[in-house]
Amino acid sequence: MNDGQIKAILQTSRTIASVGLSPNPERPSLGVAYYLKSQGYRIIPVNPNADRVLDEKSYADLPSVPEKVDVVQIFRRPEDVPPIVEQAIQIGAKVVWMQEGISNEEAANRAEAAGLQVVMNRCMMQEHRRLFGR
Repeated sequence: MNDGQIKAILQTSRTIASVGLSPNPERPSLGVAYYLKSQGYRIIPVNPNADRVLDEKSYADLPSVPEKVDVVQIFRRPEDVPPIVEQAIQIGAKVVWMQEGISNEEAANRAEAAGLQVVMNRCMMQEHRRLFGR
């Protein structure tokens, strides 16, 4: 995935379902989601163990999210990624974004075969700051 493709994703996506978003301020997911929300993105927490994160209702899984999702952002261990990708395909997401430190080639291949774009092992916040200078 090159810079032009990532920039296009960041420019055209508005709604991000963040799987594994934690309400714990010590977890990186909360800081990343807070930043993205401050940049105008709609953040939908997906965490069965949280009722609300960043003043948004949290959902148990992707099929429970009642609105259209552009990007499925993943803050889970690599071995937990395949079922999340299957759900992303099921709900018609356009992009699967595995955060920094998260890669799963098999799941990436499955997503791409279904027509989704895939970003692996990159932080969405860092990429946004780098490409848009904010």
